[in-house]
Amino acid sequence: MNYDDQMKNRVKRMEGQLRGILKMMEEDKNCKDVITQLSAVRSAVDRTIGVIVSSNLVECVLEAEKNGQNTEELIQEAVSLLVKSR
Repeated sequence: MNYDDQMKNRVKRMEGQLRGILKMMEEDKNCKDVITQLSAVRSAVDRTIGVIVSSNLVECVLEAEKNGQNTEELIQEAVSLLVKSR
């Protein structure tokens, strides 16, 4: 799996958000604001998981089709990864 710069940048943004949340906690910011930011990070993680799984699935299916292999197992594995991530 090739993790492109866009995927890496998503993770870097989440890292920055988490550092910001930690700073908010250290500054005793409002609970509602901290939870809002944590929810935003969780949403970003979910979207990133979807991007990575779908990109990997496309790569694997194209490779399997090129080699004449059945792709159903690959699709089931991708679905399983998505379900497991919830």
